[in-house]
Amino acid sequence: MLFRRDKQTMPSPEEALEGRPDPLPVQDQHLVLGTPLKGPYPEGFETAMFGLGCFWGAERFYWQLDGVYATAVGYAGGYTPNPSYEEVCSGRTGHNEVVLVVFDPSVVTYEELLAVFWEVHDPTQFMRQHNDIGTQYRSEIYVYDEMQSAAAQASLDKYQGLLTGAGYGDIVTTVVDAPTFYFAEEYHQQYLHRNPGGYCNHGVCQVRYA
Repeated sequence: MLFRRDKQTMPSPEEALEGRPDPLPVQDQHLVLGTPLKGPYPEGFETAMFGLGCFWGAERFYWQLDGVYATAVGYAGGYTPNPSYEEVCSGRTGHNEVVLVVFDPSVVTYEELLAVFWEVHDPTQFMRQHNDIGTQYRSEIYVYDEMQSAAAQASLDKYQGLLTGAGYGDIVTTVVDAPTFYFAEEYHQQYLHRNPGGYCNHGVCQVRYA
């Protein structure tokens, strides 16, 4: 059994679990879109990454968008190489549950992906989303270049204004450079397609921006 730490305290690199040298196995194709899950991706397509609570529900909102070529769920932002789900949940890897999105910028813009980010989770909660509590549920935007960084910050400012005007609190989301993405186990990929009756909390925050 893995030793559990305080769920909302990040471990130090020295405390992190050792992990493993090889990636966890996943299927070759996206179960909904039929595209290569791990690439190669078409030339000119771009990548985005978001941490917005439980990755099961979050992934679904992105694969439904026109212009999204592939999505995958995984772990990022921690210290342990190729972590397992159980290791991430122990609080001893430092990783976040994240969604990777590969998209055609001529069809869907990065700003539109950011709008989904804000509208399907609560950005005023950092290391929790509703009943899900822990370092792996932190609200973060991972950016791949200066253009994404500027767009993310502008979007944050916009939605903070909307929240403030509606009487809500401060956004605690952080914008950070994209770290290494580790694919989660195969059974997590497109989870709500595999398990259409599955439960997640996503979607409850959309009304606040109306």
